[in-house]
Amino acid sequence: MIKQTLLTGWDFMRWFRLGLGVFIAIQAVQTKDSLSGAIAAFLLFQAVTNTGCCGASGCAAPIIKDKTDQTEEVKFEEVK
Repeated sequence: MIKQTLLTGWDFMRWFRLGLGVFIAIQAVQTKDSLSGAIAAFLLFQAVTNTGCCGASGCAAPIIKDKTDQTEEVKFEEVK
């Protein structure tokens, strides 16, 4: 199950997080910056686990289905 999660679902954002994480990790090692290392670790974690800032599909707005499919007829009155 874990192997399937790691190997499938690689879309553009997941590749982008991986590339950016690797780039920032290399820069963090070269400059010996721990904050950049923490950011790189966070981005690499997101890429490996396929999560975003809010978790897997956590930022998506819920779909609200309208229970009434009836439309009301609107009556207009002319004002002079």
